[in-house]
Amino acid sequence: MKKILVLFILIFGITFSNAQISKVEIIATGLTCSMCSNAINKQLKKLPEVEKVETDLNSNTFIVYLKKDNSITPKTIRENIEKAGFFVGSMIITINFDDQKVTDNLQITNGNLDLFFIDSDSKILNGLTKLKVLNKGFVTSKEYKKLVKLYSKYTNYSSENQTNFFVKTL
Repeated sequence: MKKILVLFILIFGITFSNAQISKVEIIATGLTCSMCSNAINKQLKKLPEVEKVETDLNSNTFIVYLKKDNSITPKTIRENIEKAGFFVGSMIITINFDDQKVTDNLQITNGNLDLFFIDSDSKILNGLTKLKVLNKGFVTSKEYKKLVKLYSKYTNYSSENQTNFFVKTL
């Protein structure tokens, strides 16, 4: 019985580590100067899961590299940007997948991440994969209004649930 339990824990641990976020690319909105950028940078670096942050002031882009075996969610990162007084205009997460089959309207749950693949062709994800987060608060308001119309066939897309992340592979 103990062997089965240990085997289950090992399998679950491997599955979880394969679906953790390794990098996040964020375009922030509302920035007007380098001090604004500095405020976001400080907020992101406070997170224990963050290894380093790179900033491109020309495009208001922040690339956040995360530590191995982290359990961070896109919501946590967005909340920290909002604490600095700014908003997320775009968020792309990079996740390492290991032979994960995805289809349109598929939900994958791993640890604290609930990913819903929308507008996706059937394919197998292997290695580092970029996913655009399409939830309200992770795209601009203007883009979200367009997406609500476009994704009306996904009944729970417009529910504004911030624990289920609607994503599209890039």
